Amino acid sequence: MTTIRKDAVIGQFYPSDPKEIIKMFEHYNKILDEHMKDKSILNLKPRAIVVPHAGYVYSAFTANIAMRLLRNSHPKRVIIIGPSHRVYLKGSSVSDYDQFESPLGNVPIDKELVAELKERFGLSFIPDAHHEHSTEVQVPFIKYYLPEAKILEIVYGDEDPAHLAQVIDYLLNDPDNAVVISTDLSHYYDLEKANLLDSYCLQAVKKLDPSYLQKGCEACGKLGLEAMILDAKKRGLKPVLLDYRTSADASGDKSQVVGYMSAAFI
Repeated sequence: MTTIRKDAVIGQFYPSDPKEIIKMFEHYNKILDEHMKDKSILNLKPRAIVVPHAGYVYSAFTANIAMRLLRNSHPKRVIIIGPSHRVYLKGSSVSDYDQFESPLGNVPIDKELVAELKERFGLSFIPDAHHEHSTEVQVPFIKYYLPEAKILEIVYGDEDPAHLAQVIDYLLNDPDNAVVISTDLSHYYDLEKANLLDSYCLQAVKKLDPSYLQKGCEACGKLGLEAMILDAKKRGLKPVLLDYRTSADASGDKSQVVGYMSAAFI
């Protein structure tokens, strides 16, 4: 019997109608093609990317740039790593289903790699942790841009960034793997305060210096971000910031905003 990681936030965070999702992605790409000043960025081939995970109306433009670039790398497997918002979790849980449900079509999960990570790094499978939007909202992008790719979903809770960095390092030893780090930035400050706090997250990525994360970055996926920075530094990957904005860009409300960024590691 095929086990399926069911859509938990379809119709809330992203449309349930596949046509609507595709229309959104096409719209964002048209904006990029027409307005991006430095077109050479669109040819980058990332090994890993950082993307936000809010509702598509707020953050999908920011995520789309990074996901579109990931297509240039032609990975056979995409590992999505995101924080647990719903359940307390010691360590990290890897999704051990056969497939991941998506409105654009189900995506196969690489069960062999799941078994490998469980054995090598002691990752568990806690089904409750996988009703998680931080990872789920990335799947329609992957299905759209990399229709042949398999995926892996890792949701972390109380985890050591150095341990997660080892997992990422092991995954990136295989050139067919790409890593997606999911995080939003500061939550519900006014625009000015949000820009200030988020600047520490952006500097941490830009300089590959995790110490900036402790200076004021309030990303919900800060731990995953730190793990990625640690491994990027070790591997000599170059960070490229792709987009930064807040929910105010979509809502117009500057009193309580959420920050979003996307970045590529090449």
